Order: sequence, then structure tokens, then C-alpha cells
Amino acid sequence: MINSLYGLSWLAILFIWGDWRNWKRYYPTILFFTLGDFLYLYLLSDAYPMWRYVPPAADKDMGLTNTHISLSIIAIKYPATVLVYLSHFPQGKMMGKVLYHLGWVVLYVVNEIIDLHFGLIDYFNGWSLWWSAAFNAVMFFILKVHFEKPIFAWLLSAIFIIFLWNRFDVPSSVFR
Repeated sequence: MINSLYGLSWLAILFIWGDWRNWKRYYPTILFFTLGDFLYLYLLSDAYPMWRYVPPAADKDMGLTNTHISLSIIAIKYPATVLVYLSHFPQGKMMGKVLYHLGWVVLYVVNEIIDLHFGLIDYFNGWSLWWSAAFNAVMFFILKVHFEKPIFAWLLSAIFIIFLWNRFDVPSSVFR
């Protein structure tokens, strides 16, 4: 039930503020964004998670799991995020760009605080809300870079992944 409300909220955000008519322009960045979460879901979610979504009782009774919630986020929230975030990214002064970027980081952090408050997410292996905030700051920066310079974004992502991999001492056994 809650998962459906989140999904409907992000669909509303997409249709109200997103540049969904020009989705093809943003499609490569949507794929880039979703691939990152698919990799996390495949490699770490079961073997060495940083976080896991916890379905509330009503959703659990319907058989929903962390994987179902993650897939709905990948399918709905991430495309909506890209189509709104990039289509309204300010031009001109650096301060406006920085504040816009930080606004999106705060939005994602507030979303996660709500999830924490209602027990919809658990952290593991040293992850915390602060790490999520830092991750979101880097993620939104890299999404903008990917939209403009995809190859450079892949390089930045690889560096950031290696940093996180080492910081959280991810075992090589996650490779199946």
C-alpha cells in the first residue's frame, strides 16, 4: 500500500513537473541511473547490503519484498527524478545551480528520513543516513555530468564505487 502511494506520488511529480514529452533526450541518463541501482541490487542487496527496504505489514501480506520495492523505485522514481531534475536545472549563476542541486539532495534525504521514521528502511554494514546524504550529493552531481558528458560520468562513477567499495570493506564474495 505505502509502496503504491510512493509510486503514485512520483508519477504525479513526473506528469506535473517532468519533461516527459521529451523523454528520449533524458533516456541515456535514466538508463545510467537505473543501472547503478540494478548493480547494487544484484551484487550487494542480499550478500552484503548497505540498506534494505522493509515492506510494511500490508505490503508484506501481499508478498512484497525489498526487491519488489527496489524495482518499483527503479521503474518509477528514478525516471521521474531524471525528467524533473534535469529539465529544470538552472542556467546561469553557480549559486542557483548549487542550491538546486542541494534542494534535490534534501528532498531525497527527507524521503529517507520518512522511511526511517516508519521503519521502511534498515541500514547495514556501517551505512547511515549521513552516508545516504553524501551518496545523494554525489549521485545528483554525476547525473548532471552524465547528461552533458557521459564518458566523464562513467569515470567519476567508477572512482566513487571504488571508494565506497573500500570504505565499506565489501568482500569479493559478492561476485557470484
